[in-house]
Amino acid sequence: MKISEKTLNCIKSLTAQAVSNAKSGHLGASLGMSAFMLALFKNHYNFDVSDTDFLNRDRLVLSAGHACPVYYTLLNLFGFDVSLQDLKELRFLGSKTPGHPEYKTTDGVEATTGPLGQGVANAVGMAVAEHMLAERFNAIGFPIINNYTYCVVGDGDLMEGIALEACSLAGNLNLSKLILLYDSNDVTMEGSISLSNKENVAKKFKAMGWNVIKVKNGNNFFACSRAIAKAKKSDKPCLVIFRTTIGIGTNKEGTSAIHSAVLTDEELKTFNKKLGVSENFFVPNDVRDWCMASSRQGQLNHEKWNQELAIYANSNPELYRQFTVFFDRKKIDFEKLVRNSYKWEGLSGRDLNKIVLNEITEKYLQIVGGCADVANSTKCIIDNGGYFSASNRRGRNIHFGVREHAMAGICNGIALYEDFIPFASTFLAFSNYMIPSIRLSAMMKLNIIYLFTHDSIKIGCDGATHQPIEQIAQLRAINGLTVFRPCDANELLASYQYALSNNGPVAIILSKEEMGIIDGKFKDVFFGGYLLKSSKKDSKVTIISSGSDVALALKVQAELEKKYDVSVVSMPCLSIFDKQSNFYKSKVLGKGLKVVIEASNDPVWFKYLGENDIRIGVDDYQGSGKGEDVYKNAGFDVKSIAKTIIKKLSK
Repeated sequence: MKISEKTLNCIKSLTAQAVSNAKSGHLGASLGMSAFMLALFKNHYNFDVSDTDFLNRDRLVLSAGHACPVYYTLLNLFGFDVSLQDLKELRFLGSKTPGHPEYKTTDGVEATTGPLGQGVANAVGMAVAEHMLAERFNAIGFPIINNYTYCVVGDGDLMEGIALEACSLAGNLNLSKLILLYDSNDVTMEGSISLSNKENVAKKFKAMGWNVIKVKNGNNFFACSRAIAKAKKSDKPCLVIFRTTIGIGTNKEGTSAIHSAVLTDEELKTFNKKLGVSENFFVPNDVRDWCMASSRQGQLNHEKWNQELAIYANSNPELYRQFTVFFDRKKIDFEKLVRNSYKWEGLSGRDLNKIVLNEITEKYLQIVGGCADVANSTKCIIDNGGYFSASNRRGRNIHFGVREHAMAGICNGIALYEDFIPFASTFLAFSNYMIPSIRLSAMMKLNIIYLFTHDSIKIGCDGATHQPIEQIAQLRAINGLTVFRPCDANELLASYQYALSNNGPVAIILSKEEMGIIDGKFKDVFFGGYLLKSSKKDSKVTIISSGSDVALALKVQAELEKKYDVSVVSMPCLSIFDKQSNFYKSKVLGKGLKVVIEASNDPVWFKYLGENDIRIGVDDYQGSGKGEDVYKNAGFDVKSIAKTIIKKLSK
């Protein structure tokens, strides 16, 4: 038996054993893609197990995350920090081998995947980042950035909208060195793929600007390896279609029944006997040595790269200086910007953000990003940054097109690549399209800045579809996403300082309309909420608000001050405020009547309110009309709010 065949049999057996031991898992795809996954690891994938963060390593994303049992098996065989004991603990609580790949949990895993299609967008983002760095820092004779990005996909991945959005953009950008390895077995969980999808995937990808390679026998190691070698020479992004058999070698092969099946003890014995395997969770020495030869080559490749980098540094000192500076986090004197922020008073949130974004991106070259075809309206553009395209790899702005979901997933990939800080922008009402990707940003603690404009029903004339009501609540509910709704330039500057100083994604909610002169307190933003304007004595009323609604809160205070002592609290970030001491929170919120004013239906505000307190919110969709008319019709005007408060106080 050839060593390649023996190794492949070992992989299939170990994978089946791990799934059986876990009593759950996705065996079908894991077995079906084992041949081309082995070919990738053995002959093509450039990695260094002694330094898995090596900058010029190839990136491998398992978008078909349910097939992680075979992925973990390969990580073990090729020397990553995944032991046989870890394989035995597949899907166990607290193990290094969870039910789907998790970033920073398992050695070698480049992205958290599982929701199908997400990994495809991540891979596109990684390829964008690779092209950006290569164009900026490679010199003649010194291709210091020249890695490949591989992404393993299944039939399900390529049915998800996010995957096709991302692949369409990848073709338009001509992202060579991006290779999709497609496990085409024509089977999904419910049955034949023809039940839901009869399209010609190859023609679709060719139409999107990809090269396509077909492998008739995707269960043949050598045929798979030859195809990947050919894909690496492609001058376009490349889709390699491997015709495989789901659950190959089992008694349910080729059917949906094997998708997430677990072999019985008797079935596992029969399966192992067919493969020539007699001992469970055991790797023969010759198999281990054959795999580790590729791992040793990966370490040599890394050492060679280090040597080339040293020569590059001597030959191109200024370029090398720029290269090292790129990965430094510059310190920005935000307080200096605050001292000058009076120049920006009265602007809208989106106009303020354009100024602040450009102030910051002058120092932070790692910041890149773009909009979902609404840059002219959100104004999230790096001036003089140029646009990244097939002909301009130096551009810092990205035309994502009308692809909100892919935009967020691609930004995840850019952030995962190395030290980039991507931003993504659209209208707040369209953040719904992005929620699954933002959720993964939060899980992976990625430094991404989401910039959402048109934050209020006050945008009016576009009607209910564009008036955000529930979106702020949805974003605030994502664990690990820090949501800021700044009321002025000072709060906006603090939001950016937080985003650049902490791990994890940040969403900044911005108005389309002018916000008035408010004079927010920069340093107090880091408490999440603070007394923006105190009463002369103990507050009879504390009005709590956020963002563009704070101006209204101040006007209500001015109206009530004729008879009552009233304080106004600006609450730009509820999740940070919740982390403060009870003493601080009590001091800010006061003991009197509490009134929340926010043009949303976010129920989170009720945690600060008693049964006699007041919430002024929006609990139904509004009609189309002039912004101020819609705002007032929903109850957001000084007289009606003041009247409600006075009525409550008089009881």
